[in-house]
Amino acid sequence: MPRTPRIQFTPLGDTDPFTPSPQRPVRVRARTMPADAHFEPHRHAWAQLAYCATGMVQVTAATPEEITYIVPPSRAVWIAPGARHAITVLEAAEFRTLYIDASATPEGWGGCRVLVVSALLRELIHALDMPMAGAREAMLTGLVLDELTHADTQALGVPLPRDKRLRALCEAVLQAPSERATLADWAADIGASERTVARLFREELGLSYQQWRQQAILAHALPLLSRGTPVSRVAAASGYASDSAFSAMFKAAMGQSPSHFLRKNTP
Repeated sequence: MPRTPRIQFTPLGDTDPFTPSPQRPVRVRARTMPADAHFEPHRHAWAQLAYCATGMVQVTAATPEEITYIVPPSRAVWIAPGARHAITVLEAAEFRTLYIDASATPEGWGGCRVLVVSALLRELIHALDMPMAGAREAMLTGLVLDELTHADTQALGVPLPRDKRLRALCEAVLQAPSERATLADWAADIGASERTVARLFREELGLSYQQWRQQAILAHALPLLSRGTPVSRVAAASGYASDSAFSAMFKAAMGQSPSHFLRKNTP
């Protein structure tokens, strides 16, 4: 079946009314984004928090190594000022972007990270999207910045290689996490030998294919679990033949069972 054409959106420009400033350090922009909507790679002088009230997005950022993040509504990606990044909507989303002036960036936040969106932060983002007087906006802005600095983080990043052949393979795996193809199968798709691809994984990413795929599977599975998807469905969507095999992998990597993670993180 042919893939739906990608819908491209224009990133925020320096003269856009949503551009933050030291006087108004946090600005919120709300947009309804269809599945497969895309922002081409770009960078800007301010920080950005990519967050969805509903739906799911994929954020790819270079800080300096290129990492892709897959995030559901209960998570958000912090993108540091000047970091080159691209965004693709995986599921139709109510997209809420926070633009944060560089002067308000928390100390030491020079890279990108996935933040857990608390109930308070979610409501603050919604409130800042409403028309309001300057004094109220200033108070809400202070609360948003404070909540960001205290937010928990989560490892949802998957490193991506520079080699074009290996990049094509990695992107294919990310697009089809339930595919149970072997490394030899994936290598044949890009016209390379299994030995060559295994070497490229070690040289480019410092990981074996199985180690990298596990990170990709976790990045895919964690958002599903945080949305309350049953473990059996997540295991199948992750390419595992049995719930027990998926649960064993998950517990070894995360230090807890997927059912425990589901109970603890489901809103």
